[in-house]
Amino acid sequence: MIFIREINLLSAKLLERIYNQSQYQEVRQRAHCLLLANQGLNVEELVKIFQVSYKTIYNWFDRWEAHGMMGLYTKKGRGSKPTFTQEQKEKIKEWTKEEPRQLKRIVEKVKEEWGIITSTSTIKRILKTLNMSWHRMRRAIGGEPKTDVYQEKRVELEDLEQLDENGEIDLYYLDESGFCLIPPVPYAWQDVGEYLTIPSRHSKRLNVLGIMNKHNHLESYVSEQSITSDVIVACIDAFFPTTSKPTVIVIDQASIHTSNAIFEKLEEWKERNITIFELPTYSPQLNLIEILWRFIKYKWIPLDAYKDWTTFVASIERILKEFGEKFVINFA
Repeated sequence: MIFIREINLLSAKLLERIYNQSQYQEVRQRAHCLLLANQGLNVEELVKIFQVSYKTIYNWFDRWEAHGMMGLYTKKGRGSKPTFTQEQKEKIKEWTKEEPRQLKRIVEKVKEEWGIITSTSTIKRILKTLNMSWHRMRRAIGGEPKTDVYQEKRVELEDLEQLDENGEIDLYYLDESGFCLIPPVPYAWQDVGEYLTIPSRHSKRLNVLGIMNKHNHLESYVSEQSITSDVIVACIDAFFPTTSKPTVIVIDQASIHTSNAIFEKLEEWKERNITIFELPTYSPQLNLIEILWRFIKYKWIPLDAYKDWTTFVASIERILKEFGEKFVINFA
């Protein structure tokens, strides 16, 4: 027989409500235990149901006797103490940044430094609380732009973007990208323990020249041949035979963008109200069309497009054709 204070009808209703609605699992569990005890279940039965010790069951009863409903809740300061201080957690984050792929080394450092035995799972939980996550790294560009030049160009580009937003100019972004049957490996939702596969094989390269604005308007040129300066000149002349307002085309400093063929056209284009705006070196993040290439490669090309070259080319051409309608990027 269990000796606990009798639970009256009102208390029973309140316990039932707490059991069904409390956001705290341990509070729901204690309320449930009291309800079952009130229904006549003995301690042995409660131990089996809740998978806790006899001592824990009697502690729940003692707290109910002493504090009533408030005894269901854990007092501040009770419970297990954190293994790591905030300072130690920050040190773990620092070590992880030094060796971002080797959490076992972090576990070893924790033991060496503080004598604490932990696991990679615990380290992962700590890193998540510190706003870190496990995701794909990116390839880096070959250098860094000069800070003063970069800042100057960035401010100039922001001014151009504002003029474009006000309708005073047309601002476009030009770049080239290559596509082949060796796909990037994107993330995807998959059954646990199973892995989707993408066909991959060596193939020709499909080269695309794009000239795009922030309003999802794209002019593109597709070829299995290399994109040269002469191709760029021909495309600019073809895509902008006339201009209704000043037109600025943003390009990076790739060799085909800074060749004599381009230089010799600058004056002619200027007379036609077309200006070329050169980005600083190593600044792909300032060229919005880079976002388009990422969307195509990592999101829009269907997995079955990689099965053969003909299907792959048709898929790329369809995406380019339907960009701005079916395929849209919010650049705001």
